[in-house]
Parts: sequence; C-alpha cells; structure tokens
Amino acid sequence: MSSAVLEPQAAVAEAAAEHSEERSTQVVSFRLANEEYAVDIMRVQEIILIGQITEVPNVPEYVRGLINLRGHVIPVVDLRVRFRLGVADATEDTRIIVLNLSSKTVGVIVDGVDEVLRFSDDQVEPVSGGFTGVGSEYVRGLVKLENKLLILLNMDEVLRGEEVVQSASA
Repeated sequence: MSSAVLEPQAAVAEAAAEHSEERSTQVVSFRLANEEYAVDIMRVQEIILIGQITEVPNVPEYVRGLINLRGHVIPVVDLRVRFRLGVADATEDTRIIVLNLSSKTVGVIVDGVDEVLRFSDDQVEPVSGGFTGVGSEYVRGLVKLENKLLILLNMDEVLRGEEVVQSASA
C-alpha cells in the first residue's frame, strides 16, 4: 500500500524534474527579403531606427559604416548584402539591431523586426544536408512555428569579430 502511495508522488516529482530540465530559447525575429530570421535575445542590446551612417573606406561591401550610439562608435553591417540578398532602400520598418558579440558591439540592418518568441530547444531542427545556400554555415537551425519557418542564426559566425569590427575600425 505504501508503494502505491509513493509511485504517484515519484511520478509527479519525475515529471517536475523533466519539465524543469526542458530548456527554452528566447529570440528576436526579423525579416530580410521574404524570409524570417531570428537571433538569440541574449545577444541583443537594443533595436534602433536607422539613422546617419558614416561610410568607411576600404571595408567589405556589407559593412555599411559606423554609427555613434550614445558616445560609442559601432560598425554597422547590412545583413541583406552579407547574405547576398541584394540591396534594398530603407523603409519605415528598417531597423538596426545592436548586438553584443564576444565583447564587441555590432549593429545589423534588417528589413523589419517582428516579435520576441520563445520556443523549446527541442523545436530547433538541425540544418539538413540539402540546405546549401549562401551563408548556410551561419544557420544554427530551423524552427517550425504554427504558420512559418524561422531561420535561427549563429551571429558569431555571421559577424566574425575580427573580420567585421577590425575592417570597420581600420
């Protein structure tokens, strides 16, 4: 009889332990061309309107220049150009997502920021062998949501610090 009483308690404790071990990720989703991408929210410092960008000579094409963000000069990268999606004019939805990467701060231009999402880590699908587009090494995984597919980016790979930051500050 006592084992029958302990079994449900043990099952509840085990279920609670499994639930607490379930890991989740929170991301900021944004648009580039006609696709939706996401970046880990822990990397996002802030999201700002696109403003005056000072061009810098002798940098890769995707480095648009530098901005002064409250006394801090940071490089700005156009993700459309980085991913070879073509150049687009800024619209009222265009934003700069300011990211903190390996003690460096970098801004990325996106077509628009959509929302903050949370999903469990087991919802992240690995990139299949058939996904060989430009920049596929930048993709951490794919997340299937109700009515859309979200491309989860590895921003450390997209914006290798030495490549982007050093070329912009040179």
